[in-house]
Amino acid sequence: MQTRRGFLAQMPALGAAATLFMRSAHMQAEVLPLPFSGMQRISLEDGWLFRLDPEGRADAATLSSLEGGWQQVRVPHTWQTLGGYPDYAGVAWYRTELLAPESWRESFARIEFEAAFHSAQVYLNGAMLGEHIGKGYLAFCLDLTPGLKLGAPNQLLIRVDNAKKDVMLPRLDSYDWTADGGLIRPVSLLITPPVFIERLEIDAVPDLEMNAAEIQVQAVVRNTLATSQSVQVSGTTYLEQDAARNYPFSPATVALAPNFAAKVTLERLTISKPRLWHFDAPHLYEAEIGISSPAGRHILRENYGIRRFEARGRFFHLNGERITLMGVERMAGSHPELGMAETAEWIEANHRAMKELNCIFTRVHWQQDRRVLDFCDRNGILMQEEVPVWGPDTFTNVSAAQLEQLKQNGLEQLRAMIARDRNHPCIVSWGLCNEVDGQNPNARVFGAALAREARLLDPSRLLTYASNSLETNPEKDMAGEFDFISCNEYYGSWAPGGVKEVREQIARMRRAFPDKPLVISEYGWCECMSSIPPGDAGRIAIIDGHTPVLRESGEVAGAIYFDFNDYRTQMGDKGVGAFKQRVHGVVDLYGNRKPSFEALRAQCSPLASFAVSEGPEEVTLRIETRTTLPAYTLRGYEVRWRAYGYDDLAMEGRLDALPELVPGANFSLAWRPALANPRFIVAEMIHPRGHVVATATKTLAGARD
Repeated sequence: MQTRRGFLAQMPALGAAATLFMRSAHMQAEVLPLPFSGMQRISLEDGWLFRLDPEGRADAATLSSLEGGWQQVRVPHTWQTLGGYPDYAGVAWYRTELLAPESWRESFARIEFEAAFHSAQVYLNGAMLGEHIGKGYLAFCLDLTPGLKLGAPNQLLIRVDNAKKDVMLPRLDSYDWTADGGLIRPVSLLITPPVFIERLEIDAVPDLEMNAAEIQVQAVVRNTLATSQSVQVSGTTYLEQDAARNYPFSPATVALAPNFAAKVTLERLTISKPRLWHFDAPHLYEAEIGISSPAGRHILRENYGIRRFEARGRFFHLNGERITLMGVERMAGSHPELGMAETAEWIEANHRAMKELNCIFTRVHWQQDRRVLDFCDRNGILMQEEVPVWGPDTFTNVSAAQLEQLKQNGLEQLRAMIARDRNHPCIVSWGLCNEVDGQNPNARVFGAALAREARLLDPSRLLTYASNSLETNPEKDMAGEFDFISCNEYYGSWAPGGVKEVREQIARMRRAFPDKPLVISEYGWCECMSSIPPGDAGRIAIIDGHTPVLRESGEVAGAIYFDFNDYRTQMGDKGVGAFKQRVHGVVDLYGNRKPSFEALRAQCSPLASFAVSEGPEEVTLRIETRTTLPAYTLRGYEVRWRAYGYDDLAMEGRLDALPELVPGANFSLAWRPALANPRFIVAEMIHPRGHVVATATKTLAGARD
């Protein structure tokens, strides 16, 4: 079997590693490339200049030579944060200079924008390089080489526009989040051979009965030369933690015409006894695919997971196991000093807090930052990623021509989202829209068109849309046309009523859709109306009042609390400028936790009971797992004990591995501390990824003051 080391040994470097210099009128900085892998990804963070264009009349020719009025910024960047221009919507410009070394002469250079909200036009040395219109949360890549001057300054100029538009999604001001404009996600240079792999499409299908998995890889290979190229494609795949044990793909050869791209399908291979991806055990594999041509060699690596997520009748199944899911939704872009230009540290901090909330299931209203998806892949959060279609106004008062333009924009966003994110194992469903009135004929036309396309491009994932139009005549709603039913429930907050109405809504949906999973895609408490009093008590009441009702019928397959954080939004009823927000979350804009955080953490726990009792000789921990919402088999969990004595400090501890615990299990664990006269005992259940799932504290009867 070919080893990973052996495979890489066949892929020699193109030449000496190149260095990029970024220059502006104010600074010069050297950015070192990543270690050679057949491609250099060079981050363009520094050396940017920025200016607003309130009239929207400036042009590239004028701004190329205009020196005054620019500000130095780092990218990712948005102008709508604290210290910027939070109320400005319209056109702005970014500029930087690149000095490309002569060593790139035999290479091909591209620039990748991971997102520019919502439309961008890119100029290199005064000439239009390309544009990306009305798809503000999706990555795009443009060729630099045809217009790049080697050994000389190259000016890069980007026009960004976030003004509201009538025929793009999200449409006008129908949506409830912040419309931060700018280069809101990382920008990078990609330096490759002139024949290279653009992307990989990986399908990993487990055979649960045979304890095996079939891996299918398709490589999109591009020839940028003016001559035909014979290209050999080969590679290997392996479990990340065990790269020495790899599985080679049979090589394939393809003839690429000049300036042409083709999708090359490698022969399927079988992995025996695969490590399946699960939210409690998120095992990742890596595909390492290389090409060889007269123009050079190139390697592209991509992570993926082997898992099967299905809707069977009324429930979800992950890798054959029936599960019910709970979690919370996060609204990105809500830190007043970061906005949509979030740092990796902030993204990780938010999602680690979500894991502490026992979140295993989330949805998002728009296409996410790659760093979000990578975290969810590596740490185990199931995600529903959505096309940014929000609000009933999206499809009201639209002509046939407007509807067609909205549909085309939605299809373009769906295609790009699936192409970009299809290899992420965390994504288990595509959301087609949110609260658009699924009984509106225009909405139904839109939803049907996107569903057809999604099933063609990615038949492996489930489809749904989040509805708020199921209260009357739910059978007439387009929700029934998709794989599971998603319902937003706000009785007692946005809508009058309470737990009685929640029960009635569940029963109403079950009658209308007897054989599909029901998901409460949003429920929560917003201090957004004058009739709702301030304070966190209302949130706790909803969490502790509605969640048991969702659980009691056994009919709800999943629930997502809305939401994790107070969030910045153009519709905000509280705050001004960069602090315009909805007070809706269990943490505030800066991530500070409210009392409702602990209430939600307890309700999202897979444990119905976790308590310590005192006996004459020992203490006993009793664990009972839930039978529904959430309910799943616990594997690899531990209990950490601590006994506290002198000055209320921890003086003794112990770690016990727990057996596999199925839903509805009852298990007891005893401990006899050696410490004389401990004051109190703390027991914590530890998740396989290290965070605390539940805590129980017992003050002992014989404790001395």
